[in-house]
Amino acid sequence: MTSSPASAATRLRVVTVNVLSSRFADGPRRLAAIRDELRRLEPDIVALQEVHIEGEVDEAGDLDEAGYLLGPDFHCAPHPAVAADGTAAVLGSRRPPSRVHAREFDTTRRARAFTWGGVVVAELEVPGLGPLLVAHHKPCWQLGLERERELAAVTTAQLVERLVRDRPAHAVLLGDLDATPDAASIRFLTGRQSLEGVSVSYHDAWESAHPGEPGPTFDPANPLVAAGDMPLVRPRRIDYVLVRGTAHGPTLRVAACERGVTGGPAPDGPPVSDHLGVVADLAVPDRPPGEFGDGFVPLG
Repeated sequence: MTSSPASAATRLRVVTVNVLSSRFADGPRRLAAIRDELRRLEPDIVALQEVHIEGEVDEAGDLDEAGYLLGPDFHCAPHPAVAADGTAAVLGSRRPPSRVHAREFDTTRRARAFTWGGVVVAELEVPGLGPLLVAHHKPCWQLGLERERELAAVTTAQLVERLVRDRPAHAVLLGDLDATPDAASIRFLTGRQSLEGVSVSYHDAWESAHPGEPGPTFDPANPLVAAGDMPLVRPRRIDYVLVRGTAHGPTLRVAACERGVTGGPAPDGPPVSDHLGVVADLAVPDRPPGEFGDGFVPLG
């Protein structure tokens, strides 16, 4: 994927990456490498997980890691919950949001035990694209808490649907969703099943660009996964960019989607996180879904 900014045309470049807490595995070096790669990618929207709102990232002392990674050109919206050690998720946008909505996922006792989850939804106005909602979704990570992830997915989906009903807009949901494509929470978001009497339809950018390819983002082949606290899990795709659809399909076209934030262009470079990021370029389609086009060629 090239590094030219998506905002230069009617494209939107979005990135999600779980950076792995800077308290682990030479955090300052890894954060510097992630910062450099984000600058190379020149994204418009970035969803960061496992950053510290107040954490030591270099010898200078305390520093807001999201601000360090994204730089002064980004407007940052932290999630509503922050762990006692400062761990949080943050949504960054080059354009200032007109409003930001936040929800904690306090649906069950087990959900409340995960202290930095939740969702933020930013309302943006993007030239050439129009109104845009960006939902940064971070549910529970524990393997056995799919019920909590289901309830979190319904909470986020209902919030987005209410906002779109009040003001029609494109909508993108992204983040470390901690569930594989066959899990109920992802099946719900991608329109393959209903939950709690609710159904929606989001389109998976990776599936759109790479149909049939597994594309794991959390893989024991990564030394940081092998050295971490989940070394025996199978390769999993748990990081996503999803585009909301109407009855006739997604309202934005996936122009490209790749795994990224790997440490730079060198194939044998050291990993920068236990997750690979997801980088997607989204574009306005040639015609809105639901309209019959002029390209029909009569038979014979």
